[in-house]
Amino acid sequence: MREHEKINYVEFPANDLVATKEFFVSVFGWDFTDYGHEYTAFSNAGIDGGFYKSERASSTKNGSALIVFYSEDIEKTQQKIEEADGEIVLHIFPFPGGRRFHFMEPSGNEFAVWSDR
Repeated sequence: MREHEKINYVEFPANDLVATKEFFVSVFGWDFTDYGHEYTAFSNAGIDGGFYKSERASSTKNGSALIVFYSEDIEKTQQKIEEADGEIVLHIFPFPGGRRFHFMEPSGNEFAVWSDR
């Protein structure tokens, strides 16, 4: 959905597009469309976006924005991430309003998951 002057699309680097796609399909059920060998677009993720071929990665250590997923069952989501070869970089911790954890997907991009439960 396009809305005037609202965030519409987000892009991330990825050094292994195949592994990154497999991870997000397995864990979150995203859909992908390839545009050549160096770019893949995703949909069915809450916001559309893509991954471009790069040796860099997005992480809070290097000042990147952090994309945070919501989960109704944070432990189950963490288990799915681990089973899909994601790496937990901050284990579940409480914060005002809920709990969250951070993970890296196979190309090394950092994301987080939070829950109010």
